Amino acid sequence: MATTHPSQAKAQAAIHGVLLAVTAGHLINDTLQALLLSIYPMLRDLHSLSFAQVGFITLAFQATASVLQPLVGLYTDRRPIPFSLPVAPALTLIGLVVLALAGSYAMILLGAALIGVGSSIFHPEASRLARLSSGGRFGYAQSLFQLGGNFGTSIGPLLAAFVVVPYGQASLSWFTALALVSVAVLSYAASWYARHLSPAGGGRQVPKAPQPLPQRVIVTSLVILLCLMFSKFVYTSSLSSFYTFYLIDTFALTPREAQIDLFIYLAAFAAGTMLGGPIGDRIGRKAVIWFSVLGALPFTLALPYANHFWAVVLSIPIGFILASAFSAMLVYAQELLPGRVGLISGLFFGVAFGIAAVGAALLGWLADVTSIGFVFHLCSFLPAIGLLTMFLPNARSRDGSQSG
Repeated sequence: MATTHPSQAKAQAAIHGVLLAVTAGHLINDTLQALLLSIYPMLRDLHSLSFAQVGFITLAFQATASVLQPLVGLYTDRRPIPFSLPVAPALTLIGLVVLALAGSYAMILLGAALIGVGSSIFHPEASRLARLSSGGRFGYAQSLFQLGGNFGTSIGPLLAAFVVVPYGQASLSWFTALALVSVAVLSYAASWYARHLSPAGGGRQVPKAPQPLPQRVIVTSLVILLCLMFSKFVYTSSLSSFYTFYLIDTFALTPREAQIDLFIYLAAFAAGTMLGGPIGDRIGRKAVIWFSVLGALPFTLALPYANHFWAVVLSIPIGFILASAFSAMLVYAQELLPGRVGLISGLFFGVAFGIAAVGAALLGWLADVTSIGFVFHLCSFLPAIGLLTMFLPNARSRDGSQSG
């Protein structure tokens, strides 16, 4: 029977501690981001905003992240910057302060953009560090990392409902304490990361790994994955940005009641996050992608016709199933281009934010010219794009074969 040497066990514990630290950083990062989305009804009332203006707040936040993240990932593939990790929550902290003090729409957009810049710096290096500290279980590590983010996103509406709504816009500044905790946690993770990259103080150049598939297959697969992400993130953007408005306008709920229902959906989304990675490690990413996109279709089609009770019930499997998609897609893409973890992570996180940003702006405009109910009817068909999964090459033979 094999035994583990004490020094090896200590090293493995340290690596898992780093994974937990970067997951905690993701949790705090996305909690603070979710506060912005969750206070939309309050901002609309305080500043007399239209649905289109609400959509452009999401655009300001997510466009900064989507444009910068692939560039950050491309650069850090060649020259990793471990201590950029604690810089990210510091920028988010500044964005929260700006939002708390904002007396105009322009200030709200500036605060949202600063939070987006923080995300653009955080995600590529944090995702690389999650893979680096995975111990070879890439899907598990990416799912745990995503769980932190999605759980943080689900907490945001509760904090908005029980803190920001009762105490007002200025109470956003109270959450800067969480950002400071994230700075400390990510500083610890960054120290380990820097030692791992350069234990003797040498260079940080990261070698490029060989591509396992022809370039044409890789490009086609990435295009298909981006189409699937369009399906997933435009639909989830409709829920994260406008679900509370849909519930308020359709079922005459109060903002607090609607935010609690949003929390139920986001909690289900967080709970489903851990499925995609570990299952993909065992049975292959493509099977998970099939289920996680197309499997939500029956529930999304039924949602616009449901009463309040069933709308909440249907939001649970929708969130649970869709949540498993991103980890599987991201690890699948990383295995298409090994050695480009930062670029792929930045591209996929950036495209996710960008798609959601443009989607939120367009859906907000569409809600203004039609109705919020029409928007939810239209979006219910988006998961059907999951049929494109049939054209992805079967990556099962490569799963788990690549190093970080």
